[in-house]
Amino acid sequence: MWLWTPAFAGVTVRKSPAMTRTQIILTRFALLALVLGLWQVLPSSNVINPLLLPPLGDVLSMLGTLLGQPRVHEAIATTALEVLVAFVIAVPVGATIGVIIAESPYLTAVFKPILFYVFAVPKSIFLPLFILVFGIGFPQKVAYAAFTTGFVVLMSAMAAVESVKADHILVARSYGATRGQILTRIYIPSMMPILLETIRIAMIFNFTGVMIAEMYASRTGIGHLIAGWGENFQMQQLFAGVILLATTAILFNEIIRYFEARCSTWRT
Repeated sequence: MWLWTPAFAGVTVRKSPAMTRTQIILTRFALLALVLGLWQVLPSSNVINPLLLPPLGDVLSMLGTLLGQPRVHEAIATTALEVLVAFVIAVPVGATIGVIIAESPYLTAVFKPILFYVFAVPKSIFLPLFILVFGIGFPQKVAYAAFTTGFVVLMSAMAAVESVKADHILVARSYGATRGQILTRIYIPSMMPILLETIRIAMIFNFTGVMIAEMYASRTGIGHLIAGWGENFQMQQLFAGVILLATTAILFNEIIRYFEARCSTWRT
């Protein structure tokens, strides 16, 4: 396509065609193949010390061995349960508190500055407190992950309420709409685009919170195994665990994306 403007008379500029979706996907796979290929070649040729970075083939072989071990199955099940329970607690509780605060001008004036200050504080500094209160078992992982995730959901819920146009609420009230009708027909459709994105972000924070708690002090879970392998310099097991952890995180994210797509009609 040739573009011509009076300001650049006599000069022709060719507009490069946009990349198709297939080209983008192929480029992504090519980059992934390049990274994996370098991971295999560089340690195998001793360009990188294989004791620090084992070849990809050895790591994948170790991953297959680990997946056949019952303790790894138990660790995966424990971590998955911790993530799911913390997520189920954090999302509704955080969203409810956020909506209540944002709906009240008085509560917003009192708590919003405080919440912004607390949100800026790294939540990991509170982990020893959770260990003192809950120990190092299942409740501690769930409580800490729900705590870190709840702040994200709370702040996003407040932003979602603030995104609702006051004119829409005023018009609905002028036509005699009840609070329930305003909630279901004004608030929820207006807030849903932000809340759907919040759910995905919350899952990332939730999974990270569980991993930090398991690596810090735990008797089981994927994070506990990875921390042990790292401390004992078992690099093949460590990188196999990283691949397993990354795959699990991607799986969780894709599940949330699936439900997000199912609710895509709320975006319109």
